[in-house]
Order: sequence, then structure tokens, then C-alpha cells
Amino acid sequence: MPDREMPDAANWFAAQLKPNAAAIAERNLDRQGFAAFLPRRMEARRIRGKIVDRAQPLFPGYIFIQTAPERTDWRVLNATRGLTRVILSDPRKPRPLPEEFMAALMARCDDTATLTAPPSLEIGDTVRVIGGPMAELVSKIERIGEADRIELLMELMGQTARVSVSSRYLEKIEN
Repeated sequence: MPDREMPDAANWFAAQLKPNAAAIAERNLDRQGFAAFLPRRMEARRIRGKIVDRAQPLFPGYIFIQTAPERTDWRVLNATRGLTRVILSDPRKPRPLPEEFMAALMARCDDTATLTAPPSLEIGDTVRVIGGPMAELVSKIERIGEADRIELLMELMGQTARVSVSSRYLEKIEN
């Protein structure tokens, strides 16, 4: 949902996507007047020998749709191109996802629905690098610098090295 104001956290439902059909589903939901939310996170991928940062879905295969449960014809949503089905616990009395969950998820995303780093990173926290050439390495925060840069102390090839990483490429690991 790029370049739009984030909607409120009420009345969101999860829907299953058809394989590789996220863009098709977003376009068709928008045409039908539904708000769609597909949170992504930056990940590093090796493509043709080069490491490239790409936005990947946070919940692969799923998208969130906002609609009033009492006014929706669920058959219309289930027939939307790009969607397999809307996930409902009881189709006769659908319940939206918890508002607190959606509010927290939306608060962690920027205006392009990309997950941002948690603001609570502190010196000594254990983090996993989720983007860049050091992707998937786990380390401890050594120092928090200026301009969103965090210094990590890493073991690389038997040597200890200080590495500066943007906080958007870090994911805190709970001990």
C-alpha cells in the first residue's frame, strides 16, 4: 500500500494469496475499494553472485484486508483475482484480527509497508542481521552511533571485527 496514509487498525482480516500473486491481489482489492496491507521486510538475497537488498513479505502467502464484517459479501473477496480465500473462523459470524495486533504491526511499518527496526535496540542486545552482505549473522550490539548506524562486534573467519550496520537491517533476538 505504497504512498498512502495508513488506515486504522480496526476490522482487518487475513487472506491467503495465490502463488506469486501479491501485486495482482493488491491491484484488484484496490479496484474494489478494499484497503490492503502487505507488510514487508528488507532481506539480502544473492542474485547472480551479487548481494541485493529486496523487500520480502513478512508473512509469505498472506495479505491483510480491511472491511466491515457485517457489510461484506465474502464470496466477492474469495473470488478476487490473486486471492485463494479469506481466512474466517466462522463465515456466519466473522471476527476480525485483534486490533492490538494490527495496530502494533502497522506502527512498526513505514509508509511503504516496510518493517522498520524496533526503537528499543540497546547496547548488549543480541541481534540478527537481515540485510546486506552480513545477512543472517548473529551478533551483540557494541555501540549505537549517529544517523541510524549500529556497531556490532562480530566473529568473522576467526577474527573479531567491528561492523557498522543500519538499524533497519537488524532484528532483535530475545534471550
